[in-house]
Amino acid sequence: MKWQEVRELFPNQFLLVSILDYHEEGDKKIIDEVAPIRPIADEDANKEFFKAKEGTVVYHTSNKEFVIHIRRDPLMKVRRM
Repeated sequence: MKWQEVRELFPNQFLLVSILDYHEEGDKKIIDEVAPIRPIADEDANKEFFKAKEGTVVYHTSNKEFVIHIRRDPLMKVRRM
């Protein structure tokens, strides 16, 4: 299902979705197709975001585009004292 269709079916709410198709543009993953799994209550969104399994994500339908920014930086070095 296209993101725009999902936004119309589930207006202004967090959703747990399965990512079906995407493409990359530079440091961005542009999500083309998703399968909605279930709505998430606002107060549970953060907890559910960190519990999401690989290939799924919690995202809010107020976003016109479904974009995930990719971090390609090497691991940060931590200064030990």
